[in-house]
Amino acid sequence: MIGWLDALLALTFAMTLAGVSGFAYHLALTPPAVRPSLGGRGLNRARAIKSGGFFAVVEPAVRALAAWVSVLPLGRVRTPLRHSLVHAGDYLGLSEDELVALCALSGIGLGAAGLIVCEFLRLPVGLVICAFCLGVMAPWFRVLSVAQARGRRVSRGLPAAVDLAAMCMSAGLDFPGSLRRITASATDPGDPVIEEFSRVLQELDLGHTRKSAMESFATRVPTAQVREFVNSVVQAEAKGSPLASVLTIQAQTQRLRRSIAAEESASEAALMLLGPMTLIFLCVIVLLLGPVVVRFMTGGLGPA
Repeated sequence: MIGWLDALLALTFAMTLAGVSGFAYHLALTPPAVRPSLGGRGLNRARAIKSGGFFAVVEPAVRALAAWVSVLPLGRVRTPLRHSLVHAGDYLGLSEDELVALCALSGIGLGAAGLIVCEFLRLPVGLVICAFCLGVMAPWFRVLSVAQARGRRVSRGLPAAVDLAAMCMSAGLDFPGSLRRITASATDPGDPVIEEFSRVLQELDLGHTRKSAMESFATRVPTAQVREFVNSVVQAEAKGSPLASVLTIQAQTQRLRRSIAAEESASEAALMLLGPMTLIFLCVIVLLLGPVVVRFMTGGLGPA
C-alpha cells in the first residue's frame, strides 16, 4: 500500500514539475509586447521615452512582463484598467497588460527596498508586505489621479473653447472648421481640450459621423460639462437647430456653473477652516493661561 502511495505521489510531482517547466518554457519563448507607434498611445509612448526618467528605463521590462501577463485570464481586471487609461488620455501609451506589469514591477521594487530597510533598521517584516502592496497600487493610483486632473482641466477649458467655436461659426465657418481653427491657433498643443478636439477632427476625417465622434469624446472624458456639450451638439444636429446659437448658450451656461462651483468651494473652505482656527484658539488660550495654572499648582500665587 505504501509503495502505491509513493508511486502516486511521485507521478503527481513529476506531472506538476513538467507542467510548471512547460509553462515557464512557454513564457521564456514569448516575445515582448509590441511597442505602440500609432495613434494617441504611440505618441504618448514616444513622448515618455524621449523625456527620459524612470519609465524610459523600465519600459523594456514592462513590455516583456506584459507579454507574460497577456496569457493570464484577467478579463474582469482588464476592463476597468482600459477605461481608466482611456480617461487618463492613454497615459504613457500603456495598455492594460502593461499597466498590470508596471504594477507588478513597482511592487517588487518597493518590496525589495522595504526588505533591505527592515534588515538594516531591524524593523518588523510585516512592513515589507505593506511596501509591496503600496508599490502594486502606486501606478494604479497615479493613473486615477491623472484621469481626474485631466477631467478637471477639460471642464475648466471647455467654456472658452466652446465660445471660440461659436464665434468662428458666427463668422461663417462650419463646426469642423471652427474646431480646426481652434486647434491650429492653440498656444499649448498639449492642452487636454485641444487634444480632444484634435481627436474629434481625426475621427471626422476618417469617416465617422459627428454623433459618433462627439460620443467618443464624452466616453474619453466622462464629466458633466462634456456630456452636456456633446448632448447639445448632437441634439442640435438632429433637430436642425442653429449650432452657433446653441454653442453660445452652452458656453454661457458652463461659465455660470463654473462660477457657482467656485462659490460653493469658497463656502466649503470657510467650514474647513473652522477646525484649524479652533485649534489655534485653544493653543493661544493654553499659552496665556498655562503659566498662571503652573504657578497656582506650585503655590506661587499665595502670600509672600
